[in-house]
Amino acid sequence: MPALRIEGLWKSYGAIPVLKGIDMTVNEGDVVAVIGRSGSGKSTMLRCINGLEAFQQGRIEVAGHAIEGANASKLRDLRKEVGMVFQSYNLFPHLNVADNITLAPRVVKKIPKAERDSIVGKVLSRVGLADKAGAYPDELSGGQQQRVAIARSLAMEPKVMLFDEVTSALDPELTGEVLVAIAELAAAGMTMVLVTHEMGFARKVATKTVFMNQGTVWEEGPSEELFTNPRTPELAAFVAPSLK
Repeated sequence: MPALRIEGLWKSYGAIPVLKGIDMTVNEGDVVAVIGRSGSGKSTMLRCINGLEAFQQGRIEVAGHAIEGANASKLRDLRKEVGMVFQSYNLFPHLNVADNITLAPRVVKKIPKAERDSIVGKVLSRVGLADKAGAYPDELSGGQQQRVAIARSLAMEPKVMLFDEVTSALDPELTGEVLVAIAELAAAGMTMVLVTHEMGFARKVATKTVFMNQGTVWEEGPSEELFTNPRTPELAAFVAPSLK
């Protein structure tokens, strides 16, 4: 069974269609980069996958959970196994790093304290912040805060990770440290879907790239092939600056 399957996904805001019949399959261990111009529906699709947006037609199955107008309890079960990291870090400023990371395992999974402490050490090591458990968000750089946000999602031991433009608010140096952390997760076999404008990262790290245009999957395929031999003028124009 694929880690993620989307079939015939349509999403509109009022009379304005945003997603127009999206089909996509992500297998376990895949790293899928989703690229495209602003307004092509990339982030809306991610939010549908995680149950944050309702949709009008189609079916999504992710980590064994079917989303078809799912009720709140089903969405809670879904989000235990599907992590999502946003452009904004959404850390609680009054909680230190360890407490930010363990909040969901404590409240949602009822994990005891000793086990939570072990989780903190493990997930912070995975994002290169093993010495920051006691720090507060305002003591960290933007890149460090975003890596804590990634660690917080990892603490729930998700089967699939979704990343929505997680570096778009960071300067180039901080972007690099976050992308290194994501690349290491990819190398370790984490299944992930990333909406990104980092073309070099998509080309080198993603096993597959999906180019969205006008609310549709315009092209998709192995990343190197897609960047080297775009089949449509729209994709060729979009990736041209990254090939210079």
